[in-house]
Parts: sequence; structure tokens; C-alpha cells
Amino acid sequence: MSGFWLNILIVVHVLVALAIIGLVLLQHGKGADMGSGFGGGASGSLFGATGSANFLSRTTGVLATIFFLLSLALAYVATKKPVEGPGGVMDAVRSRPALEEKKSAAEESKPKPPAPASQPAGKEVPQ
Repeated sequence: MSGFWLNILIVVHVLVALAIIGLVLLQHGKGADMGSGFGGGASGSLFGATGSANFLSRTTGVLATIFFLLSLALAYVATKKPVEGPGGVMDAVRSRPALEEKKSAAEESKPKPPAPASQPAGKEVPQ
């Protein structure tokens, strides 16, 4: 799965989680029904006295199901092995010394500058 679709899954997962949090906070507790019996004004709301509880409960259930399915999908994607690239972190670490050896071999194969005229041709000056 490409990185784009993984990012989309994560964003949708976070949005569903925030929606569940909001819906749970909007719902009335079990003791809130007592207040509506004494004229709490819940019967004049958009959904009626019991309509909001059913709507919010069902919506929360649907979002919880979506959240659960997205969690399973993300777990599947996280455990799926990549087809291309190195197998792990240690493979990249092991290949680094090989690259350094290639660089040092390339530097050794470069021609050395000629010796100064004051020195004999066979001897090199230590640096």
C-alpha cells in the first residue's frame, strides 16, 4: 500500500475517533432523564425527548464499527512486509561500511601529486 493511502487511512481514523468523542460527550447520562420529567425542555428539542438518545446512540455505534474496521485495516497494513527496499534497519547499517570501503578504494586509485623537486623521486614526504 502506498504512503498516500496509509496517510488517508490514518487521517480518517483520527477524524472518526474525534467524532466518537464528540458524540459521547453530547449524550445524556442515565440520570439526565429525571430532569426532563420535570420540564427540563428536552421534549422541545430537535429529536424529541427520546429521539436524540436513539439517534446519538446509533450514530455512535456506526462510528465505533467504522473505527474498529479502520483499526484492523491499519494493523494489517502495519504488519505487511514491504516488497522492495532493504529488509531492516541493520541492513542499512551493514551496507554503510561497504560504501566507505568503496570510497577509500576510489581515493587510493587517484593519481598522487608529483614529489617536490628538492626531494629524490623515489621518496615521499610524510604529512
